[in-house]
Amino acid sequence: MALRSVAMTMVVVLLAVSAALLIGALWGTFGKLSASLEGFLVAIAGGALIVSLVSELIEPAMKDLSVWTAMISMAVGATVFTGADWLIARFLGEESGGGLLAAITLDGVPENLALGVALIGAGALEVAALAGAIFLSNLPEAAGGAREMVQDGRSKAAVLWLWAATAALLASAAIAGNLLLSGVSSNWLALIRCFASGAVVASLATEVFPKAYNEDRKLAGIATALGLAMAFILGSLSPS
Repeated sequence: MALRSVAMTMVVVLLAVSAALLIGALWGTFGKLSASLEGFLVAIAGGALIVSLVSELIEPAMKDLSVWTAMISMAVGATVFTGADWLIARFLGEESGGGLLAAITLDGVPENLALGVALIGAGALEVAALAGAIFLSNLPEAAGGAREMVQDGRSKAAVLWLWAATAALLASAAIAGNLLLSGVSSNWLALIRCFASGAVVASLATEVFPKAYNEDRKLAGIATALGLAMAFILGSLSPS
């Protein structure tokens, strides 16, 4: 059963994280992606993440935590993400290779930590909404990021290697987090779930929804609602 759980975790992570980033990077490097389509896809992913965070992370955590403890843990997660984002921009710069990789990785760490934690003791269908939302989030992010890197003069090979490194880092983090945290107590696991949720919410507020509005403001609201609906549909597939 343990080996089966590890194998399932690896498959889900590789599909939701690595595959989306690599496909997105190839799309942005060699294909065409309009800003409006990128904004539409980003808004869908943001809407889906809102639902999946609540249903697959926060609600299960509330079984072991008080409301105040959960709120504090989420606030700490949001604060840590915001502080790390500021430090990267301040000291590494978002244009340098190291700063760019750090910024991309930081954006993905909360989502992948959340996915790894959600998979502990759960089946693939039970985290379908979260995995699907992360896939939808990673795909346009990688495509748009790769497109901008190529336009800024980076070689296509360098761009693909950068995104491949990001995919490997984030997938490894999700799998390692899942394995390392599988033995912790339910209270600590609930705290980590809320912490990761707060960090993802901060990412949505500072990165995802502003980008969606700036690039596709006419349809961003519709796309967000569509993402909410898609997450509900995926969530309904899980066993009761």
